[in-house]
Amino acid sequence: MAFFDTHCHIDFDEFENDRDKVLADAAACNVSHMLVPGVTLAQSTKLLSLENTQGITFYKALGLHPYFLNEHQQGDFERLAALAKSHRDSLVAIGECGIDRSIDKLDYQQQLFLQHIELANQLSLPLVVHHRKSHDLIAEAFKILKPKCGGIIHAFSGSAQVANYYVEQGFKLGVGGTITYARAQKTRDVIASMPIENLVLETDAPSMPLYGFQGERNTPSQITRVFDELCELKGIETQSARIMLAEQLYSSSCSVLRI
Repeated sequence: MAFFDTHCHIDFDEFENDRDKVLADAAACNVSHMLVPGVTLAQSTKLLSLENTQGITFYKALGLHPYFLNEHQQGDFERLAALAKSHRDSLVAIGECGIDRSIDKLDYQQQLFLQHIELANQLSLPLVVHHRKSHDLIAEAFKILKPKCGGIIHAFSGSAQVANYYVEQGFKLGVGGTITYARAQKTRDVIASMPIENLVLETDAPSMPLYGFQGERNTPSQITRVFDELCELKGIETQSARIMLAEQLYSSSCSVLRI
């Protein structure tokens, strides 16, 4: 089995002292591919020089994450767009972008999100979408400007209705550590009910630690625990069925990112 971690910030400073070991551990857990999203202009620029290592292939996306709103300067998106256009062949997506209700300046966030959608459409690239209590605002943005190439809804949590809406828009649902928490029963139930072809795996390392690892740095090798939990939710027990599930998740990751 091979795993594709569709959301991993392996370039973050949290891995500065032991990145090679973390990647070696991930490779030992059959992680063969990772999507590394952009979050700021400076980090996105640096991200372009990230080289494959430890037998792992890195795919890249450029974006301005709403969580880093205070770090974004006037003109950053225009510079990011120029960077993306000049390095189009090095990218598989635009993002991480989206709307987060835990952060202020919602009007600005939506304006910035719409700019990301427009850029993705111009470059025929999918989106990596961040949400937090903002599905309605994201849907509103999609009505204003429909994404042409779908993408991944990062760390999906929400109702079956919301999940199906995103799938209808051409998106896959990112499944990560959230499903390992009993308190996330609604999301667990939705993920259990969704067809496998609509799901992809992710860790969001170093963030989103799994249950039992609260307060610890998350790592891409934890993708196997997320996979095990998904197998349990789906009632998959035999090794042959587990292999088929892993192959479908891998195939879905490649298809949504068009690689």
